[in-house]
Amino acid sequence: MQQINVLLFDDYTSLDALGPLEVLSRLKQHYMIDYFSLDGEAVKSSINTQILTRKISEIKSHDILLVPGGFATRALINDERVLSELSNLANASKIVLSVCTGSVLLACTGCLKGKRATSNKSSWEFVTASSKDVEWIKPARWLKDGKFYTSSGVASGIDMALGFVAEIHGIKTARDIAKSMEYIWNEDINFDPFA
Repeated sequence: MQQINVLLFDDYTSLDALGPLEVLSRLKQHYMIDYFSLDGEAVKSSINTQILTRKISEIKSHDILLVPGGFATRALINDERVLSELSNLANASKIVLSVCTGSVLLACTGCLKGKRATSNKSSWEFVTASSKDVEWIKPARWLKDGKFYTSSGVASGIDMALGFVAEIHGIKTARDIAKSMEYIWNEDINFDPFA
């Protein structure tokens, strides 16, 4: 059983976190999900949904880290405490999944230096200007470089999570999950219709 640690912060985009988690929650025999924040408080999403979190210091297993994006990332790229904690978490984790502008947070920690990554196309200039030492790939729907998976905007996190499932558990499992969700999966990692 692998632990998925979801790093939340106020004003994260709900679907960035919950979309991939809906996919991964369909494999309950393989994954446990837990929510964390810097101080372990109730965190509000961009749609005012509250999730109770635990402190980052309480993370016991560093299997998979999920980093959502959202408008809050514009301020968080300058928050030394957030970047330091995220750097430690990303370095300790076996796999790191990021959705939307979650990739800019990873980039600002230096974790994506020299790696290929993508992000939200409507925030492309903000993202790419924030970190020049990443090979940003605009046409990609999602990418994998080493242990880092990055996805484009919001709903693309579902595509990335299905791609992750296909890689780890097989394409049939991923397609079965997409069908059970009544979701039309964009399986082409290199095609983002919003690029």
